Amino acid sequence: MWMLLVLAGLWAGVQNALAGGGSFVTLPTLILSGLDPRAANITSTVALFPGQVTTGLAGIKKVSGAENLSFRALLIISLVGGVLGAVLLLATPASFFARLVPWLVLFATAVFAWGSFVRKPPKAGKGKALSPLQAGGAQFIIAIYGGYFGGGIGFLMLAALTVAGLPVREAAATKNVLAAVMNASAVAIFIFSKDVHWLAATILGAAAMVGGLFGAWLLSRVNERLLRIGVVILGIALTVGLFVRPV
Repeated sequence: MWMLLVLAGLWAGVQNALAGGGSFVTLPTLILSGLDPRAANITSTVALFPGQVTTGLAGIKKVSGAENLSFRALLIISLVGGVLGAVLLLATPASFFARLVPWLVLFATAVFAWGSFVRKPPKAGKGKALSPLQAGGAQFIIAIYGGYFGGGIGFLMLAALTVAGLPVREAAATKNVLAAVMNASAVAIFIFSKDVHWLAATILGAAAMVGGLFGAWLLSRVNERLLRIGVVILGIALTVGLFVRPV
């Protein structure tokens, strides 16, 4: 089973570096290894966190706040929301979360597909930007979801930040840092939970970091669209499997 975890970690690291969606690989692998869905989700979050930090730091010079909403404010909102989401997850009975997982995976798959193939890049000067209150509220809701489950948060944040007025490059760098921040707050709570399976998290995390480095090397050498199609297919298969054969 440890070899399966290594392969899943490598795949997730490459996937996150190239197109995102690494949790679509780690979550079912951990469930297959015998963990209940809630423990698998918590362990996956802890395992993938170091790679998120690396990605966030790589683009930290490009982070930016939205109009009349500083990056510091977005960071604090993400921290608080991540904590609330993590606490909510720990308060959720494992049996209830198991019934909820298929719907969460379905939602995450839909968000990933929308962000990859439907949503059009915003044009400068087009449309009205979100107000600071609206942008902050959107980020807070996304952060709670991120601390609770997290699938698709990258696209949700990219959409919210660009509508709030950030150029795409700055929005992409900012959402990477904010994703690491909200998961840092969640991980800070999860490390005290008995649901973290540390051996699995360590194997996945180490393999994901190696996969992330390899993914960065592959970035200009593979077809990203095909990778995104692969993530959507994997998400659909996982969703169907979870609905047909609940865990």
